[in-house]
Amino acid sequence: MWRDLVAWMRFEKAAADRPGPLKARPRPDNPALAEIAPVGPNPGNLRMFAYAPPGLPSGAPLVVVLHGCSQTAAAYDLGAGWSALARRHGFAVLAVEQKAVNNPGGCFNWFNPPDITRGEGEAASIAAMIGQMHALYGQGPTFITGLSAGGAMAAAMLAVYPDLFAGGAIIAGLPFGAATNVRDALEAMRSAPLKTPRQWGDLVRAASAYQGPWPAVSIWHGAMDTTVTIGNAQAAVAQWADLQGLPLTSARQELVDGAVRLRWGGRLELYTLPLLGHGTPIDSRDVGAAGPFMLDAGISSSSRILDFWGLGSGAA
Repeated sequence: MWRDLVAWMRFEKAAADRPGPLKARPRPDNPALAEIAPVGPNPGNLRMFAYAPPGLPSGAPLVVVLHGCSQTAAAYDLGAGWSALARRHGFAVLAVEQKAVNNPGGCFNWFNPPDITRGEGEAASIAAMIGQMHALYGQGPTFITGLSAGGAMAAAMLAVYPDLFAGGAIIAGLPFGAATNVRDALEAMRSAPLKTPRQWGDLVRAASAYQGPWPAVSIWHGAMDTTVTIGNAQAAVAQWADLQGLPLTSARQELVDGAVRLRWGGRLELYTLPLLGHGTPIDSRDVGAAGPFMLDAGISSSSRILDFWGLGSGAA
């Protein structure tokens, strides 16, 4: 156990020793997030930030955004451009932030069962914050996205609270159930666990009593990612294809702005970027700003994800 903790702390220190997070500076095209005090239960002890464009109608869509390790909610929002896109397309943003007291590396605890169980820990905090946003702005279709540990936590939220979400996006993350402790988490990041699509799907089915339609999921990963191996994207595809009842061989393949996209109708897609390392792909000519783990790749994952969810202005 102590060896596991030492390994995890070394991993977190390596993340902390990398270049500091992008400073969140308000710009005309990137409104600043505002911190809101959670009014509901917050067993995961997380921070809550939000943005809603002026004049947003009641019941507008909500996008929940989860940052990666060593990032802040504001810096990730600036880099990925979510608040700027909210102003452009008319939706609210809930950006959740981890605290160092919960995880010294600033990572969401996607591998810790008490934090990824319905009604408990960080998952319950995020669900309560979504309820608070619905109370403030009306209950509209809700979506969730995240990078790395935030991507793995987004996968966990889609699994344990599928009734809350119309769609999600997992960027450089891991499938739900890839790990249940620190040792497994580190191993899964290096090499995705070997499971059949049915086994991956069963992990999600066992996480709640949900019987309805599953959220539509967009998955993004860089082929050169040495932090979280791309095998985790393939495992996430297998997991959600099984849940959606989609044959893996039925995907349509096409090249989109240098990325290879596999699309299973409007329910599941995988973007693979051949030259991308670990981070969120952005196109600063469109929206967002480059910085640590915010990689200017000539394609905006945020804009493409919005199109996939039906919230953007481009062709999905």
